[in-house]
Amino acid sequence: MNLHNTTYPVASKPEELVPSRYALKIGEIDVLVVSDGVLPLPTTMLAHNATPADRANWLHDMFLPQDAFDWALNAVMVRSGDKTILIDAGLGSDPDLHLPRAGQLIKRLAAAGIDLSAVTDLVLTHMHMDHIGGLLVDGVKERLRKDLRIHVAAAEVKFWEAPDFSRVAMPPGFPDALRATAKRFAKEYQGQLRPFDEQHEVAPGVVVRRTGGHTPGHSVVRVASGGEALTFAGDAVFAVGFEQPEWPNGFEHDPEEAARVRIRLLRQLADTGEMLVATHLPFPSIGRVAVDGDAFRWVPAFWDY
Repeated sequence: MNLHNTTYPVASKPEELVPSRYALKIGEIDVLVVSDGVLPLPTTMLAHNATPADRANWLHDMFLPQDAFDWALNAVMVRSGDKTILIDAGLGSDPDLHLPRAGQLIKRLAAAGIDLSAVTDLVLTHMHMDHIGGLLVDGVKERLRKDLRIHVAAAEVKFWEAPDFSRVAMPPGFPDALRATAKRFAKEYQGQLRPFDEQHEVAPGVVVRRTGGHTPGHSVVRVASGGEALTFAGDAVFAVGFEQPEWPNGFEHDPEEAARVRIRLLRQLADTGEMLVATHLPFPSIGRVAVDGDAFRWVPAFWDY
């Protein structure tokens, strides 16, 4: 086949010639992983405590560039019983950060035939702007149900009243943007927040649990039905976290606790063989965890066509 002579549908755009959603069943529960695009960041964000040589070696072994690369941004839709649940809301749009390839979630939900008014519940793994910004896009709030329930750990809401950035290592501009976005989100959606302490069942088989670490209220969501299970780990796990689980990234507010959370979660998933999805693993981010000596190994799922 000569690709230069291949005719694509007129409606296609170059940036849409990659898949942006992947559906699977967990027992009787429908799950849809949706890409919010990609976020270009310096590679130092992967592990700010690693030596430059160690970080460079890992990037070389992964065939990744040494200076910057694209972090995936993933969100998840879940249908359980009469509940339609969105887990995280994507980056949205922040013109000051100049990130045109991110913030695609709302239009990609529409492309998947999902009406925002059908979403009964929103679960937030935490309140960094790449997880809440989609709800601040112009016109989105008006399309949401008035009785939308937004589930988030109480510790997370409390943290963002006076956030501590003393232990992060973010690029310039990010702390201010994160702080402003969280403040605006809390103000606009205060009446719809449903804070929980440690754990909450959102729908049959859909449980959100606070882990802390990445942020004080960071949480993960486990979907279980019919003897199958999948955990959406939010920002508890990054691509480098399997081989180097103790390497904290620049966005973790408590690096040591984040590493403990990551190791504990990966051990659990390796023991059970349950599936893992995370915000910043390459789309569609579905796979399992294996033990590899003193570290772990990511085992991507074979796509089911």
